[in-house]
Amino acid sequence: MSHTMEVFLNFPLWAALSAIVFAQVIKIPLRFIVTKEFKPGLAFSTGGMPSSHSAAVAALSTGVGIVEGVTSTMFAISVVFAVIIMFDASGVRRQAGEQAVVLNQLRKDFQTLVETSKDWNKKEEEEIRQDLKELLGHQPIEVFFGGLTGVAIAFLLYPLY
Repeated sequence: MSHTMEVFLNFPLWAALSAIVFAQVIKIPLRFIVTKEFKPGLAFSTGGMPSSHSAAVAALSTGVGIVEGVTSTMFAISVVFAVIIMFDASGVRRQAGEQAVVLNQLRKDFQTLVETSKDWNKKEEEEIRQDLKELLGHQPIEVFFGGLTGVAIAFLLYPLY
């Protein structure tokens, strides 16, 4: 078999990719159940329940553990990588998202001030502009369930592999 085709035999890689897709797609029905809002665009956005970053690295580590064994160097590397990614998802990226909330409100307040003081309306331009991304990171519970999702996906897929 050629090296190009061997990538299709890499279980940890496919477990991780499958976990990303599953975690992103499941956000749509979960949001609908909780808020009654149907937002298919959630499949292509950051943030939300469950964390696809956490699902991916947890599935990757689980896949490596299944294939290489939990005493392997590759498993150790993947677990440390997963911990760093999950910490980042709930820490630094979450803080950036919280700052984006404040900046978006400041921008709206400033725009209201300009519009009321000058009778100048730029709605068309405003509609084109995107708000700063507020859902950059994850609440710890979203990271936790993302991790559980990844582990479950890897164990569910392995018998099919």
